[in-house]
Amino acid sequence: MADLLIHNARIRTMDPARPFAEWCLIRDGRIAALGQGTPPGAAHKIDAGGRLVLPGFQDAHIHLLSGGTDLATAAQLYDVTSESGLLASLAAHARAKAHLPLVLGAGWQPGLFGDHNLTAALLDRVVPDRPVVIYDSSCHNACLNARALALAGIGDATPDPPNGHIVRDTGGRATGMLHEEAIPWAVARLPQLSDDTWLEGLRAGQAHANAHGITGVLDPRITELEAGIYAQAAATGALSLRVAGAALVTEADTPLAAVARLSALRAAHPGPDFHAHSAKFFMDGVFENRTAACLTPYADAPGGNAPCMFGADQTGALFTALDAARFAIHVHVIGDAAARRALDGLAAARAANGPWPAAHQLTHLQLTDRADLGRLASLATANIQPLWARFDPTVPDIALDMIGPARWPDTYAFRRMLDAGADWCLSSDWPVTTLNPFQIIETAVTRQPRRSEGRRAPFQPDQTLTVEECVLGYTLQAARACWRSGFTGLLRPGFSADLIVVSQDIFACAPEAISETQVLLTLFKGRPVHAAAPFGD
Repeated sequence: MADLLIHNARIRTMDPARPFAEWCLIRDGRIAALGQGTPPGAAHKIDAGGRLVLPGFQDAHIHLLSGGTDLATAAQLYDVTSESGLLASLAAHARAKAHLPLVLGAGWQPGLFGDHNLTAALLDRVVPDRPVVIYDSSCHNACLNARALALAGIGDATPDPPNGHIVRDTGGRATGMLHEEAIPWAVARLPQLSDDTWLEGLRAGQAHANAHGITGVLDPRITELEAGIYAQAAATGALSLRVAGAALVTEADTPLAAVARLSALRAAHPGPDFHAHSAKFFMDGVFENRTAACLTPYADAPGGNAPCMFGADQTGALFTALDAARFAIHVHVIGDAAARRALDGLAAARAANGPWPAAHQLTHLQLTDRADLGRLASLATANIQPLWARFDPTVPDIALDMIGPARWPDTYAFRRMLDAGADWCLSSDWPVTTLNPFQIIETAVTRQPRRSEGRRAPFQPDQTLTVEECVLGYTLQAARACWRSGFTGLLRPGFSADLIVVSQDIFACAPEAISETQVLLTLFKGRPVHAAAPFGD
């Protein structure tokens, strides 16, 4: 590969030893040199036009394969606000995707739809003859039509699977709505997408990620299916970003079984482009279906609460065994009881095995008790999704009603976490929200919706982050969370030439304009994987 020179650039390397440069020389997919002043010669040159150049961003909690497959196969329901609109979208999609073995939809919004108005009978009005599955925006709820219920073997007397719930009406009849682990349990019994369709989805997801400057990800729900698709792409050189995988551990696992399965997965996929390095736990669900585990009852009128999905003893045993086998622990926590249970498990693992640079992570951290912030700083990385830390301009936020105004200061309390000394990285949880890092960074800095969405008062404005902290969270800190900080996350000689050229300087523009930033060029291993315009001298 001939040398490539990027010059006339404002390069922020995110390397504290050498934070700024004006040119970057790339050789054989790696950074050969960085400097200021007169650049060296090279066979190929890119004039950056004085624009900002950054390391490629890394999203450390993104469902890349399933999100890309949604783009390729599912009706997009994220912006649907009415029953008629939902049915029209689903009917049109069913006609357009007649070749698929089932009709999929993604992104209906809790707060507008849910147990009270989404049923099999409703979906049957437009698609009665093919199985239908439509997921909510969090992917923790899904509604099936009657054909899908029948194929899955779900009847009125079907018992709930572990950590799952089959919604029933007042007469005890299954409505079609499923919560949590009932969803994969049911979907496994339906017709499956082909590997070719999944690979099409991966291509769509990668292109979408590359267009937003993303050159590395952590997929936090790896099963044999995801591992097989990523491995196929890695083997054929089809990956345009690096993938780290967190293998799913369920309530049915024993420590022995979990360590054996994950060890085999790690051995089969050692990287560097696809590697399995961590264990994924769902410690609770989400507020939107009342499965978030909290230390106190919900504050809205129905009240109630939910248990953690792993018992205290089981959590300690699984975490300790996997930590001893040198897996990172990656835990979904929404409620403060789930966060505490996960921290207790990590503390037990450390007491048994001693500390090591694991980059264990608690992700989401929607509600965190202040007494646990110091423990978070000593035990785990805060893997956070700042886009949620705002008052939504269009969709009612039923989670805030359940948390209650008295606990809002402990909701997405990111500044408090960092001030307590917590390590951090930023991520999107796409397709639950946008994967656009600049929209996410703007929200982290303003705690408000974008101007184009309609302004609202900032949500807990004392919890904002700085632009510098956000970019670190998408580069150096994210690379550490993905176990590839030794060769990515910084622009430094010897590191992989993963970098982006953007349309404006996000360190200097108005905070409310950050989301308008466009990625003009993305390089992965020194080769373009996205270009919004032609570059070159």
